[in-house]
Amino acid sequence: MSASPDPAPLDPALRTVIVEWLDDNYHFGDADSLITDNEMSFLHNGILDSLGFVQLILFIEERLTLRVDRGDLSPDNFDGMGKMVRYLVAHPDYRGV
Repeated sequence: MSASPDPAPLDPALRTVIVEWLDDNYHFGDADSLITDNEMSFLHNGILDSLGFVQLILFIEERLTLRVDRGDLSPDNFDGMGKMVRYLVAHPDYRGV
């Protein structure tokens, strides 16, 4: 059985925007060290709670001037740095940070 291929590299500028928001609002400079794997669950690893997800989505919509379809708000798209960045980069209105 072969290992799964590594996910595509993440947009570093977008990842930085998210880490900085986490630092400013939840982890006070420790977010990057807490996110030991871009595929780890934010919810199950204490990075964000449900209210934090709502606040982060609202920030992302404002900062990136795009609207996240409420039907897309799921762990498959947002519960982890990798999932979130890949979803946002693929969003039709994403123009970079």
